[in-house]
Amino acid sequence: MTPFDIGAIAILVLVLLILIGMPIGIGMLATSFTAVAFIRNETVSVRMMTQVANDSLEEYLFAVVPLFVLMGLLVTVSGVGKDTFDVFQKLLNRITAGLGVATVFANAVFAAITGISIASATVFSRIAVPEMRRHGYTNRFATGVVAGSSVLGMMIPPSLLMIVYAVLAEQSVGRMFLAGVGPGILLALAFTVTILILATTRRSFVFESGDEAAYEDIGLMEIVIKAVPILSLMVLVLGGLYGGFLNPTEAGAAGAFGALVIALLRRSLDRQTFWRLLVETGQITVSVLFLILAATFFSRMLALSGVPRELAEFFLSGDIGPYGFLFAYIVLIVALGCLIDSISIMLIVLPIALPVADAAGLDLIWFGVITVISVEIGLLTPPFGLSVYTIKSAMDDPDLKVGEIFRGAVPFIIAMLVTLLIIILIPSIATWLARL
Repeated sequence: MTPFDIGAIAILVLVLLILIGMPIGIGMLATSFTAVAFIRNETVSVRMMTQVANDSLEEYLFAVVPLFVLMGLLVTVSGVGKDTFDVFQKLLNRITAGLGVATVFANAVFAAITGISIASATVFSRIAVPEMRRHGYTNRFATGVVAGSSVLGMMIPPSLLMIVYAVLAEQSVGRMFLAGVGPGILLALAFTVTILILATTRRSFVFESGDEAAYEDIGLMEIVIKAVPILSLMVLVLGGLYGGFLNPTEAGAAGAFGALVIALLRRSLDRQTFWRLLVETGQITVSVLFLILAATFFSRMLALSGVPRELAEFFLSGDIGPYGFLFAYIVLIVALGCLIDSISIMLIVLPIALPVADAAGLDLIWFGVITVISVEIGLLTPPFGLSVYTIKSAMDDPDLKVGEIFRGAVPFIIAMLVTLLIIILIPSIATWLARL
């Protein structure tokens, strides 16, 4: 067999191993090691794996992963999410479907200080859904809004998926964060427009009964008190990062320290909780770094086999062209999103797709934004839909059906597809800030 044949078989074997339940990191290491052994020999395979372990994890940059994860977890336990929702609820409760819009904007702000979609889904399913239900919104709409807007956690920086993409694509994490600002705002606006259209044209989808419950009256001073911690963290992390005062790792450290101070001042953090958060941070970090190690080995195996080169020639020398490749790439990612999680999709697909995108002359920063949005659609699509199942688990309501949440999320999937098309047609939405 030729190296190309071995590489192609390795990809098929990896997909099969994942489908039967093998952890993706172990599957990647096993298939990559075996494929390199067949292409060269066992000695080269062992040496390549040890070299990858050293090269892929020695970077100072990787300290950003546990710092942003810890910041997100501290923000979650400190009650900042509820305060964010309360502020936007007060500001937007007079407009049609105001609680839905408030949920979107609260999620957008929460995303700017956490970067984890699942954290957003967990927090707002417990805060926003009961409040919307109390005001006469349907279960389907309330959970759909939370599921849809939770994806902002991976688009608006800081974002864990942006970090993973930057590492795999060998791009600047800071530039990837900057590239996510415009598309993140556009996506939040698209969700808002979707809610207003639904509230106007399909009121039965949004409202179950009259909006009779009284809104909690929050005074101006209380709004300021609730908003100060949120704004402080945003200024500390995003201001330091975009102002050039801090690199991504330093911004993560500053954000984690700021979130720790807020949690301590609010007395929402005892020793046991803090230890649990540290352990959880370590578990998430080790998982992400192990997956990056495995993906790096997989990428080098593919380069050795020549699969990316052959695919680039196939897409770029015929009638398909760069945008034909881009369309096939998006369809593949959305399809995979129905089966496996976001990071796994990126780790499998990017080592194959990045060389093709680079050969096609596509801007890799722009390509990264498209990748993240496409991957995030998978959080809402059945049968996997991780955000949907997270909401179902967090709500702990036996009468709430998973299918109802999926149906509620459909309008937001459409909004994401429209946003994706706009960014493809107008790349500067993603690239202008990153080029400054």
